[in-house]
Amino acid sequence: MKPLFLLRPEPGWSVSAETAQAMGLDVHGRPLFTIEPVAWEAPAATDYDGLLVGSANVFRHGGKQLGRLTKLPVHAVGDTTADAARRAGFLVGRTGRGGLQNLLDELGNRKLHLLRLAGEDRVTLRVPDQLEVDTRVLYRAVPEALSEDDLAILRDGGVVVLHSGAAAERLKVEFDRHGLARDLVDLAVIGPRVAEMAGAGWRSVHTAEAPGDSELLALAQALCQTDS
Repeated sequence: MKPLFLLRPEPGWSVSAETAQAMGLDVHGRPLFTIEPVAWEAPAATDYDGLLVGSANVFRHGGKQLGRLTKLPVHAVGDTTADAARRAGFLVGRTGRGGLQNLLDELGNRKLHLLRLAGEDRVTLRVPDQLEVDTRVLYRAVPEALSEDDLAILRDGGVVVLHSGAAAERLKVEFDRHGLARDLVDLAVIGPRVAEMAGAGWRSVHTAEAPGDSELLALAQALCQTDS
């Protein structure tokens, strides 16, 4: 069985690691970045028809300013983000399947003015003609390094799980910095745009059927069990 590497920040890393270990996978890795809040000012809720949110980190790190926007429905990238929105006191308008771009395309059949709440590093979106999207940055990812133990294992390959574009960018930086071979590594990614951000040269790149941790880990399990 191939080793599995998880790179997402806490608290998600521990949740994914526990799930993967219960699935019988050989889990390695560490968060390649920590998340910290960024000072921001919420605009008037009356200027918008809804919120576009691609990460539960928005509700973990958005602070008191989020309270000015609770009357707006949240259009969330997936179930985890939608659950975080509800716990923060928001109503969920739509929950996406297949990434933030797919969600935006689904919303594009009517005229809407949306406020995107996001991190400093975020996926670039193609905005449909019917929509207008403004963005506020609520948090940033502070980079960390791969451990020496993980580097030693990764030199022989494995399966790497990518929950975000930020993780994809950090992985490329670490592989280039340490001269690791991409063609020995299979990637399991949470959505098509993250696959694009991961770049080329990997042994294989596979996208989960839905943007959830359970779907992503099921994909990773299948990759860990294959020899080719």
